[in-house]
Amino acid sequence: MPRTRVDTSAEIRAVATELFARQGFEKTSLREVAEQLGITKAALYYHFPSKVDLVRGIVQPLLDDVEALLAEAAEGDPQGFLADYFDVVLRHRQVFELVIRDVGALAQLDLMEQMLGWRERTYRLLVGEGATPAQIAKATVAIGGLQDCALTEGSVEDFREAALGAAIAALRS
Repeated sequence: MPRTRVDTSAEIRAVATELFARQGFEKTSLREVAEQLGITKAALYYHFPSKVDLVRGIVQPLLDDVEALLAEAAEGDPQGFLADYFDVVLRHRQVFELVIRDVGALAQLDLMEQMLGWRERTYRLLVGEGATPAQIAKATVAIGGLQDCALTEGSVEDFREAALGAAIAALRS
């Protein structure tokens, strides 16, 4: 029976994200993704000409949201930035885990430079220009801990407030 009214690209991204997260980028073939969906490799290639294009399609919404957050963030409002960052990580939880756990995917997309740039922009937002090593360490603990909390299974509502409180405390200590 033909597929009707289906967003095949979205289905491909969802299945590939799950497979990449479970098996890793390098160990997952496009054939496996196509088989899981019950489509031909040719149909998959119609939507994503390469594995790198597929990973880019999966990761791009996360990249866009982080870029928008950094562009819109106001200096001097670390609490607002951290709350928004938590929400972005939570919204893209599965993709974020994939990116963190599979450096091969990052290398394929040449994202390391962009992510290092994010770190520098984040430090400026949280502790300002010319931050001391101690301030940078506090910002690293705040953002890294918050990020890890957003990826933790459990009640998001309870965890969110506790995570934000801990991140702010880390900055102020």
